[in-house]
Amino acid sequence: MIGVFSISPLIMAISLKIVQNIKSFLAEIGELSFFALRYFKELFTKPFEFKELLLQGYKMGNKSLLLVGVTGFILGLVFTLQSRPTLMEFGAESWMPSMVSISIVRELGPVIIALICAGKISSGIGAELGSMRVTEQIDAMEVSGTNPFKYLVVTRILAATLILPLLIIFGDAIALLGSALIENLKGDVSFQLYYNKVFNALKFSDLIPATVKSFFFGFAIGLVGCFKGYNCKKGTVGVGEASNSAVVYASMLLFIIDFIAVFISDIFFEI
Repeated sequence: MIGVFSISPLIMAISLKIVQNIKSFLAEIGELSFFALRYFKELFTKPFEFKELLLQGYKMGNKSLLLVGVTGFILGLVFTLQSRPTLMEFGAESWMPSMVSISIVRELGPVIIALICAGKISSGIGAELGSMRVTEQIDAMEVSGTNPFKYLVVTRILAATLILPLLIIFGDAIALLGSALIENLKGDVSFQLYYNKVFNALKFSDLIPATVKSFFFGFAIGLVGCFKGYNCKKGTVGVGEASNSAVVYASMLLFIIDFIAVFISDIFFEI
């Protein structure tokens, strides 16, 4: 009896903590939803910050280009090297270009590159806006009569939405180049023959869903990064927390969006 009564407060404390975490998580989802609604409202209202949009798009694309290229190249190399022995056992080496191209373009390329960009772009946005919040730069913009949400948030989310599909296309192309290089060295397959098989295997039902969901990937990355940074608290410590949580939330959203996109594609395109 004594043991039961001594354990009960501990169980109650753990249960209370779990309930509080669930409540805070649901509350944050609600705040993120209102943040997204405000973005769509501000997106179509004047003034339009085209210069800031171009600047943010250039920064995101330029700073991520090398990382995306290296990631895509290694992805193509490793995927081909790992798959080739298995196909050789069944005498199906000729299927390598088709298998690699469909796998990378349809699923591996968009998801892996989006995760890389979540760590690069979303954390950068969270840290940048978070530091502006704790140093009261955003408050100063509000006092001066400008709209910091329009200038800081809308431009960054829209830039991430438009830039990420381009980064994914670039990463997919580099990944196929890495795969073609391995096939040329290991299987004595010419680059022309490899790419002929690649383009013969790819269909619009592979390209359209992958391209469409990449826009949603970019939107999620920009939205979470801006939300965490714009609502940063707890001083300079909160900047690190905003940057870290932006990556975690963005990565989780990417997997959810990918699942929904695959489910819808399975219905409409009969994958």
